[in-house]
Amino acid sequence: MNLIEARGLAIRFGGREVLQHVTLDIHPGEIVTVVGPNGSGKSTLLRALVGAIRPDAGEVRRAPGLRVGYVPQRLHIDPSLPMTVRRFLDLPNRVSDAEAHAALSQGDVGSLWHQPLASLSGGQFQRVLLARAILGRPQVLMLDEATQGLDQPGEAAFYRQIEAIRDQIGCAVVMVSHELHVVMSASDRVICLNGHVCCEGTPAVVSAAPEYRALFGTGTGGALALYRHQHDHDHSGHVHDGHDHDAHDHDHHHHDHKAHDHA
Repeated sequence: MNLIEARGLAIRFGGREVLQHVTLDIHPGEIVTVVGPNGSGKSTLLRALVGAIRPDAGEVRRAPGLRVGYVPQRLHIDPSLPMTVRRFLDLPNRVSDAEAHAALSQGDVGSLWHQPLASLSGGQFQRVLLARAILGRPQVLMLDEATQGLDQPGEAAFYRQIEAIRDQIGCAVVMVSHELHVVMSASDRVICLNGHVCCEGTPAVVSAAPEYRALFGTGTGGALALYRHQHDHDHSGHVHDGHDHDAHDHDHHHHDHKAHDHA
């Protein structure tokens, strides 16, 4: 059973149609990356999928009792607020020390237990937000440009942690990328969005799709740049034409999806 299904989704703001005719499914355990230019409706789509925005047309169906974890683009915390990482995890609902420890460990920030929030670096704070999002062992983890502001090594490390969490708790991951061309190569699917779904498929399939190249141009050779793990094999037969930001060995099985035009 699909975790989330969107059918003919349309959303308008101030008379402008931000999304139109969006149809997609989120399957258990998969990693989906949504790419698109500014104003393409990526964040709006994410909010519609979690139920924070009511569509003007179409519908979103979620599996009964679906547990969703959400990591926002940014969260402003008053630096004068005397709050530790552990206390932050108790908002809005208290959690046990065991639950807090498990979540921080999965986010790779277990050592920050007693640290004041105001003392954290950007990367540390994003990992704490990640830990908070997985406290309820979500079936779907959604990240809205969660690596924005991180440097390249920090972004690559954050992507590795996301993949590790997916493997540990078996959740699906839906992430909006803040960079036009860079996605985590562990993505089972990339969705190219520009108000509608232009094309979707594995990173290799989308990179070669005419719809993708027409939207993003050829500034980077027209190919997706990947935070790439070395793979023992590639079912698609394509060579990933991207920057090898991460040579961490990992065997991950891609599932091919044909790129298709929804225009």
